[in-house]
Amino acid sequence: MATAARHYDTILAPMITEKATLLSEQNKVVFRVAIDSTKDEIAAAVEALFKVQVTKVNTLIQKGKTKRFRGRPGRRIDVKKAIVTLKEGQSIDITTGL
Repeated sequence: MATAARHYDTILAPMITEKATLLSEQNKVVFRVAIDSTKDEIAAAVEALFKVQVTKVNTLIQKGKTKRFRGRPGRRIDVKKAIVTLKEGQSIDITTGL
């Protein structure tokens, strides 16, 4: 059971943006993932949670912007994204949730 909980800690949320929607036409899904997760962990979590086969995982870390909050400078958190390529013919319906 501990590994199932780790899968939910690895995959935080799907990213629903214009770019992510365009990538879905190429059999790719974009997720926000834990900062410390590896590509192997992400692939295992997606396969276990969504019952699909993953062929490739690309990751990137988006650095947090510096913004002003109540007149003082603040910083948003860093976000790690994973672009997961699925096997041909498979798909994930992210609108239904887990």
